[in-house]
Amino acid sequence: MTSPAIPTTTAGGPVGFAARTTPTGRLGQGELRRQVAAHLTATPGAHTPGQIARALGNRSSGAVANALETLTASGHAAQVNTKPRRFTATPTTADAAKGTSPPRPHTTGGGSSGGTAGGPSPGGPSASPPSPGATSSESGGTGAPAAAPAGKPASGSGGKPAGGVVRRPNGQAYHPRVLADLADVEALRRLRKAQIPALLYGPPGTGKTSLVEAAFDDLITVAGDGDTAVADFVGEYTQTEAGTYAFVYGPLVTAMIEGRCLFIDDATLISPKVLAVVYPAMDGRRQVTVKAHTGETITAEDGFYVIAGHNPGVHGAVLTDALASRFSAQIRVSTDYDLARTLKIDSRAIKVARNLAARAEAGVIGWAPQLRELIAYQKIARVLGVEAAVANLIGIVPEEDRDEAADVIRSVYGQKITPLALGRQL
Repeated sequence: MTSPAIPTTTAGGPVGFAARTTPTGRLGQGELRRQVAAHLTATPGAHTPGQIARALGNRSSGAVANALETLTASGHAAQVNTKPRRFTATPTTADAAKGTSPPRPHTTGGGSSGGTAGGPSPGGPSASPPSPGATSSESGGTGAPAAAPAGKPASGSGGKPAGGVVRRPNGQAYHPRVLADLADVEALRRLRKAQIPALLYGPPGTGKTSLVEAAFDDLITVAGDGDTAVADFVGEYTQTEAGTYAFVYGPLVTAMIEGRCLFIDDATLISPKVLAVVYPAMDGRRQVTVKAHTGETITAEDGFYVIAGHNPGVHGAVLTDALASRFSAQIRVSTDYDLARTLKIDSRAIKVARNLAARAEAGVIGWAPQLRELIAYQKIARVLGVEAAVANLIGIVPEEDRDEAADVIRSVYGQKITPLALGRQL
């Protein structure tokens, strides 16, 4: 048996796909998009707009990028990288190449957040900016306006999202980022399938929780803090309406029995002695003994998986050797500035965030605004104006870093701004 021939490309497009032109010789409506889809179908792998533009006979890379964005918004392509942007085919790309399934315009309720991480709005250049209440307030991560259509993952451990966008349980859209040449949600699902526990670490507000919620739709979460107790994992006796007491299983035991994913958020804020209750469930034993309930032993069902979040530098967060050794995959999560641009956040605020992040990386300061703060900035700017938003940004900087941050903000905005505060009586 011979392998099917891969069409080569010419100036008019891939061989086998006759170019549709207008009487003036220019490509007809949607023709470049069809050629781009044909190229993705015929050429496996991930491609940049420039690579595709050259393959199509030195077309405009900007025009090709626009075609890719339209295809991605409709689910006929998927963006798998942001720097540089790379795109791959989806199961429906061939339909777009044949012209039998034109890209479907999406309606956006209160506005769109963008097609994929770092990409443009699915609604195209004319899409309205996100409404003040449309973006995610959780973790400030890659949460975005919920109106953006998205493919629902098939299950907690698999299913490639359509169009590169995934729905979180709260209905908001998550825009995947690249992890090991895969969409981050797909990479986490593969780690789960291989039973490799993962620890996501990075500053608060970078989207760790958003990513986990997007990757696993069967998630059970434990929000860790200094008061988290063993009972918060395994369960405890609770009084019933009849006045008797019954043992109610906690998140850990429930996840084990039902074969679900357990997310331990802020795991390093939990006492190591308490967190140790999870370790037997994560190793080869995959068992825990519930001493508070007849000493029964619970064995994890297939699908049970543990993933955790860690905020380095947060007061009280301690990553012990015992904890670190349990998580074979440790993944750094930082702010997605490409998404910030997609959400139409003020470019000056993004510049400030990048500048302060560089200083924090160099150890000059200990704080830099993350996506959560940038989203808050944009909301406040819409409601109270840019000056108030910048003043609020200054106000949330820790006192010890405020002078350094004020210098950076002044260099970008060209004026001295003080923290947001009440003024004279009206």
